[in-house]
Amino acid sequence: MSAESTPIPGKPGGKGRRRKPRSKGRKGLLITAWVAAGIVVLGGTGAGYLYFKLNGNIKSVDIDQALGSARPTKVDNGSENILVLGSDTRSGSNKKLGGGTDDGSARSDTAMIVHVYEGHKKATVVSIPRDTLIDRPECTDTEGTEHDAASDVMFNSAYSTGGATCAVKTVESLTGIRMDHYLEVDFSGFEKLVDELGGVTVTTTKNIKDTDSHLDLKAGTHKLTGEQALGLVRTRHGVGDGSDLGRIQLQQAFIKALVKQVKSLGVLTSPKKLYDLADTATKTVTTDSDLGSVNSLVSFASGLKGISPANMTMVTMPVQYDPADPNRVLVRETKAKQIWTALEDDRVIPESATEGNATGQAKGVVTS
Repeated sequence: MSAESTPIPGKPGGKGRRRKPRSKGRKGLLITAWVAAGIVVLGGTGAGYLYFKLNGNIKSVDIDQALGSARPTKVDNGSENILVLGSDTRSGSNKKLGGGTDDGSARSDTAMIVHVYEGHKKATVVSIPRDTLIDRPECTDTEGTEHDAASDVMFNSAYSTGGATCAVKTVESLTGIRMDHYLEVDFSGFEKLVDELGGVTVTTTKNIKDTDSHLDLKAGTHKLTGEQALGLVRTRHGVGDGSDLGRIQLQQAFIKALVKQVKSLGVLTSPKKLYDLADTATKTVTTDSDLGSVNSLVSFASGLKGISPANMTMVTMPVQYDPADPNRVLVRETKAKQIWTALEDDRVIPESATEGNATGQAKGVVTS
């Protein structure tokens, strides 16, 4: 399992276990999933060969069958909760982007719970830091292999241990909330997707330079290429306190810019352009079985089209730096409970839940 250090606030690169620098494009690429379904709405309206080709692109996992009935009760109030996960498998085309050894394993370096409120006009996105120490429940993966519970392990160990089903069960155990859907993004298609979108426009309020992520942006407005977007969502040394929490803040800002860009595609009329986007998007995601077809994704995405960036609230699960290990963070249970209760009741998250928590000190560095 690969992981980076999370320094103590004000002490970037603080003492702790040192890790190998992350390779290109490895972090934050789950954001593709947020727009993938929307692109399918634009490009998935064809029939015959094109429909079946898109349908054949989609990979799905039967989460419900693997987890059974031992799950939180599904809340029937018109809202939806979607676990969006970014995986960093080293096989296939990902090896070229991510580097490293093709050991057949994969990790989830980024996770977000997307809560879509009743009426589907607004959403809240809660990022879960991968360095969070948690108690992982026992789980059974889709191959039927059972995995023992573990205490005080990193959050992202759930996926590397038992794949999608263990990740979902861990999130449900952590939050007490049922995940209605699952979307996983493999980063190999991310760069191409951003380029096919025509780039994504962001504004940086200060210079960002990180030789590790090959990113060099002056303060100002930029239309990011796919390569630059990869650099932005993975940079951690170029801004803030150098922690993973700071990178989450950059990712959250980039999501809003990306959603804004996707919504602008509604004016496009080129069938080939729309199909190319849909083809790339459907190759990029893995879904739960309920979303495992073009028709299902189209229906799902149609319900998200009314959500504008202005109606998206971005927060990070309340954490504090672990005084025993500067590379880790701990859940602030009382404040986290406020968030999970609000989402379960389909309410706005109270401000008190987001105050006084550890942050990456990178808020406002990127805007859309």
